[in-house]
Amino acid sequence: MSWGIELWDQFDNLEKHTQWGIEFVERYTKFVKERSEIELSYAKQIRNLSKKYQPKKNSKEEEENNKYSACRAFLSTLNELNDYAGQHEVIAENLTSQIISELTRYIQELKAERKSHFHDGRKAQQHIENSWKQLESSKRRFERECKEADRAQQYFEKMDSDINVTKADVEKRCSHKARQQAQMRHQIAADSKTEYASYLQKFNQEQNDHYHTLIPHIFQKIQEMEERRIERVGESMKTFAEVDRQVLPIVGKCLDGMTKGAESIEPKHDSSQVVESYKSGFEPPGDVEFEDYSQAMKRTASECSLSNSRAESKPDKPTGKSKGKLWPFMKKSKSPKQHKEALTLRLNDFMASKPKMHCFRSLKRGLSLKLITLNAQVRSLIEGAGSEDFSHLPPEQRRKKLQAKVDDINKDIEKEMDKKDALIKMKDVYVKNPHMGDPSSVDPRLAETGQNIEKLQLEAQKFEGWLAEVEGRMPVKSEPPQRQSVLYETQNSVPSNDNCAQDRESPDGSYTEEQSSEAQIKVPNVEFDDEFDDEETLPTIGTCKALYCFEGNNEGTISVMEGELLYVIEEDKGDGWTRVRRNEEEEGYVPTSYVEVFLDTNGKDA
Repeated sequence: MSWGIELWDQFDNLEKHTQWGIEFVERYTKFVKERSEIELSYAKQIRNLSKKYQPKKNSKEEEENNKYSACRAFLSTLNELNDYAGQHEVIAENLTSQIISELTRYIQELKAERKSHFHDGRKAQQHIENSWKQLESSKRRFERECKEADRAQQYFEKMDSDINVTKADVEKRCSHKARQQAQMRHQIAADSKTEYASYLQKFNQEQNDHYHTLIPHIFQKIQEMEERRIERVGESMKTFAEVDRQVLPIVGKCLDGMTKGAESIEPKHDSSQVVESYKSGFEPPGDVEFEDYSQAMKRTASECSLSNSRAESKPDKPTGKSKGKLWPFMKKSKSPKQHKEALTLRLNDFMASKPKMHCFRSLKRGLSLKLITLNAQVRSLIEGAGSEDFSHLPPEQRRKKLQAKVDDINKDIEKEMDKKDALIKMKDVYVKNPHMGDPSSVDPRLAETGQNIEKLQLEAQKFEGWLAEVEGRMPVKSEPPQRQSVLYETQNSVPSNDNCAQDRESPDGSYTEEQSSEAQIKVPNVEFDDEFDDEETLPTIGTCKALYCFEGNNEGTISVMEGELLYVIEEDKGDGWTRVRRNEEEEGYVPTSYVEVFLDTNGKDA
C-alpha cells in the first residue's frame, strides 16, 4: 500500500508516527549501550575474581600450584576464566562499534531526511492553501461586482419607469455619464467573472497535482524512509545476536579448557607429591628396650643413703621420660599451652615434693636438660629459620631445595654464557666491520657478564658443596635403623649456616609447636647443695662417633665436630640426650640422633 494514496489527508499523523519511529531507534540504541556497559562490568568483575585467586609470584602458594595436579587444574580454570572475561569485553566492543555507533550516526541522518521531506510537504500545503485563498478572493470579488452591477441596473430601470419624474431628471438620469457608469459596472462584473473562472481552473489543476502527484511523491519518500528505518533496526537486532554467537566458539574453548584441567587431576599423583614434599629421610625409631625396675625393690635403706647414692651406679631412669616419646605425626597433638602447663606442673611438683636422696642426680639432669631445650628452642627461632642453606628443613627436603637451587643457578649460568657468546660475536663483527660499531664498546658488557658468570659459579659451588654434604649424611635405607630419639626434633631443627644443628625437642620427648610460647615459661630457680655439685667423676660406659656437627651453645651441652670420637658417660634415658666426655674438664650433653654410640660393658675411666 502507498501512503500517498491511502493517507493523502493524514499529514499530521504521519509526522507524529515518523517522530515516534526515531524515538524508538534512540530507545533501542540506549538499550544496546546499557547491555554493553553490563558486559564490560561483568568482564571486569570476572577478571578481578581471577586475579584475586591467582597465586602470588615467587610464593609458597605458587610452588604448591606447580606441584599438585588439583592446584594446576584450578590455575588453568582461573586462566580460562580470564580469557572468558576477555570474550565479554569483545562483545561489548562489537556492540559499541557495530550497533551503537552505527545507529547513532543513522539517527542523525534519519532526522535530517525526515525534516527535509516534511519541509517539502508543508511547502506544498502552503502553496495549495494560497491558491485556495486567491480563488476565494476572486470569487468574493466577482460576487460583489455582480451585486453592484445588479443594483445599478435595477436603479436605472426604476428611474426610467417612473412617470412623476420631471423631464430634467430624466435627461439627467439618462445622461451619457450615467450610461457609462452602468456599462462600467457590467464590465467590471464581467472581468471579475473571467478572473474567478481563471483562478478556479488554476486551483483545480494545482489541487489535482497536489493530491495526486506532489503529496503522494513526498509521502512515498517518507514511507521509504520509514521502511529503511525498520529494516535498519532489524539488522541491528540480528547483529545483536550475532555478536554473542561469534564468541561462542571461543567461550566453548574456554569451557573445554576448564573441563580438560579438571580431568587432568590425578589423585594418586597428588598423594605421592605429599610424600615427596614432607619426606624427612629419617628411618622410623627402633624398638623401645625393656627397662627393669624390679632391681629398685631390692635396695636396702642403706643403699638409699646419700653417700651410697654418690658412690654407686647411676640413678634409675624416671618413668615419666620413657612415656614422653611421641611419633613425628603427633607433634601438633599438644598445644603450646598444654605443654607449658605440663612442664610447669613437673617443675612445681619437683619444688613442692621431697624426693629421695638417690634421685637428686636424675632430677638435676632432667631440669638441666629442660633448660637446655628451652634455650635451644628460643635460639632456633632466631637463627634456624630461613637460612641460606635451607638448614631449617629436614635432610630430604633440604636436599631437594638445594638441588633445585643448583639447577636454577646452572640455568642462569647458561643464560650468561649465551649472552657472553653473543657479545663475543658482536665484537668480532665490529672488528671486521668498524663502520658498524666500536669493538671497545662491547668490553664493559663482556666484563660485567664475566663477573656475573664468576659469581654464579661460586654460588653454584657453594650450594653443590652443601648438597654433597647433605647427600653424604642422609641415612641409607639398607642400613640397620639407628636409634634416633629426637627424630621429630630434627625434622624441624637441622644444622644452621655453619651446619651445626640446634635441637627443638625437650629431653622428655615432648614437642612444642610454638617456641615463643615455650620460651615464656618461667622456670623456678633450683639451687643444689654443694655436695651434689662436687659429684664423683662418672665412669665411661662406651664410646661414640659424631655423625653431625653440633654447636653446644646452651648451658649443659658440649659442642662436637663431625667424625669426632668421644666417651659416653651416661646413655640416653629416653629423653633424646646422651652425656659424653672429651677430657676430664669437658663433658656435657649432645642429641642422641647426632652420635653413633658403641657401648662397652668393660668401660674405662677417663
